[in-house]
Order: sequence, then structure tokens, then C-alpha cells
Amino acid sequence: MTAGDYQFDDETRGEALAESGTFGVNIASSWNIGENPNGGYLSATTLRAMREIAQQPDPLSVTTHFLRPGSGDMPGRVEATLIRPGRRSTTVTGGLHQDGKQRVQMVAAFGDLSIPSSSETASALVETEPVDIPGPEACLTRQGLEQGVELPIMSRLDVRIDPRWAQSGAADRAEVSGWIRFSDGRPTDSLALTLFGDAFPPSLFSLLGKVGWVPTLELTVHIRRRPQPGWIRARFTTEDLHNGTLIENGQLWDESGALVAQSRQLALLL
Repeated sequence: MTAGDYQFDDETRGEALAESGTFGVNIASSWNIGENPNGGYLSATTLRAMREIAQQPDPLSVTTHFLRPGSGDMPGRVEATLIRPGRRSTTVTGGLHQDGKQRVQMVAAFGDLSIPSSSETASALVETEPVDIPGPEACLTRQGLEQGVELPIMSRLDVRIDPRWAQSGAADRAEVSGWIRFSDGRPTDSLALTLFGDAFPPSLFSLLGKVGWVPTLELTVHIRRRPQPGWIRARFTTEDLHNGTLIENGQLWDESGALVAQSRQLALLL
């Protein structure tokens, strides 16, 4: 398959409009959690248009504020602005708008992860070992979990959950781990990691039981490496729940065991 044949590429594509820095997009309902498009999908769609402005291949740091839910099967536009170009890092802001309302506001730093750093030799001194979980074939598909919400997004993603965290409300802590890849075989790249950082069940599911839709207020993803081909291994934990909001931390590793991304989000518990 070519890049244009994959669902993720087709459904995040933006078309440059006459107004500089503005792109027309169409938000697909096939990435929904319940009635609303997944936040990671909205972030990836906006980020892809911002990348055109940055003229750098890889997002390095992405912060998304979700102002209101997006709408599936509805056109929209992304307005992107170059803030600061640079050789190692270029900063861009972007906003996703639908039906006259802004849905998402983002700021991102872009660079080229294929360029080695002069300090690369020191990386082995500080490493994060991948979480120890069963292989994908021994894990449960996300569709089989009793989450209390419909999951159209599972037509696009293959998400497998570690059996230790797959039973609603049966764990002694808020954690979820497992594996993720695209359903249609699309290779994972740095852009896709922003989606994968927001595509697992809420880690509170294993502790509290059915929690339904947990809308994200703010999501930050740091991309550390371009992933090797294959499954992405993931672990998400919540250690802070207060006044109806939670902070969830996530880590993503590729099949070589390299840490490729880390995430942190503030979300509502409805």
C-alpha cells in the first residue's frame, strides 16, 4: 500500500486553502469514542497541517488544549502559524475549527529525529526499560472490555490489553498496559505516536470499573525516537485524581525496546 491508501493518512489529510497557513480538513467519525472523535485523532489531524508550515519531518513536543469536542463526519479548517523557525527545532501553533467554533488549540516543536545529537553517546546512562507484559497474542482486544461506551475507533486501531488490567474495577491501582498498531498495517511514524498516546482505555478503568468517556482537557506528548516497525508497547498510569480531574502518564516503546514517546494528560472524570 502507498501512504495515501492508509486510513490514517486519508482521514488526517489537509488541503491548503488560499489563505496562507490555512488547511481544509474533514473529521471522520470512524475515530470516535462514543459520539465524539478521539482527542488524539484531532491532535494528529491538526499536527499534520502544522507540519507543513514547519517544514520539519518530526514532531518533538506537542501540547494540545481541547476547548470543546470535535464533530465526526464534518469538515473543518486548521489555522497554523509559524512562531520560530530553527535548525534543530521549529515552533508552530495551530487551531482546529469546525462549524464556526474552535475545537483544539496546539503548540508544537518540530525537528528531524534522524539527525544524531552530539550527546547521543550519553543516552545509555539514562534509559527507561519497557514494561514487562505478555505478547500481543496473549492479550485481549480492547473491543472485549466492558467500558460502557461504543468504540468506532477500533475499526482503525488494533489495541491489545494486558489481561492483568482488562477486568473492570478488579485491580488495586489505576494502570493499563498493552500493545497498539494500525488495523490496516500502516507503519507507525512519529506523527502516529501523538495518536497512540491517547488511544488506550483510561487507566482508571482497571481500578474504578466502567468510566465511559474521559474527555481530555490538555495532552502533551514528547516524541523521543522514530519507532522501529512492528507493535508499539504502552503503559499508562494514574496516580492523581482530585476534584473530578485526573493526571495520567504514559510511555510508548517500539519492538526494539526503545522508548519512543511519553505522554501526560489532564482529563475529566465524568
